[in-house]
Amino acid sequence: MHGSFITFEGVEGAGKSTQIVVLADWLRDAGYTVMMTREPGGAPQAEQIRDLLVSGDTASWTDMGECLLMNAARTEHLARTIRPALKAGSIVLCDRFMDSTRAYQGGAGGIDMTALRQIERAVVGNTGPDLTFIFDLPVAAGLERAKTRGGDDRFEKKGRAYHERVRSAFLQIAAEEPDRCKVIQADQTQDKVTQDILAIIKAWLPVKGGGHHD
Repeated sequence: MHGSFITFEGVEGAGKSTQIVVLADWLRDAGYTVMMTREPGGAPQAEQIRDLLVSGDTASWTDMGECLLMNAARTEHLARTIRPALKAGSIVLCDRFMDSTRAYQGGAGGIDMTALRQIERAVVGNTGPDLTFIFDLPVAAGLERAKTRGGDDRFEKKGRAYHERVRSAFLQIAAEEPDRCKVIQADQTQDKVTQDILAIIKAWLPVKGGGHHD
């Protein structure tokens, strides 16, 4: 049985990483095999590229340079991690994927979407997500959360206007692909966010016909 590919997207500080762990535990309890992964990263070669992307000055890379590095990492991630797991029947939960490239390097960075989609088609091919949660909250609140989380991510330093464009791009993606993309209001309590995700998953899994589920 071929697995299912679920991605988690959204602005900085939206709480994706927390909810991925909660959903993974719930799915495992329901009898599914689950693999959690992330982008950029998710394979040794891709993690090396991640280090280049998330550290340093905001001007370290051009938007096209970022896009190409992201897709280089994604190529390795798909080949070495995602596709083998899907082939084995796992549910793959990924923290960011192609929609982040569309939103950050496309919507916010201004890369021509036609060029971006051509690169995406070459890299992703038929291995697009089956379901995508897009976590939405006001940019100021997200950046404040990200700051309290610690770390030194160069994307978080790109300024509010940049992140407003990211948010708009994510909401546009959700509007264009409503069957795949489900918007989650991330400015609620963690428990309420979890409830919203589980309500969608419980309705979606039987349609996918995967595994045994109660």
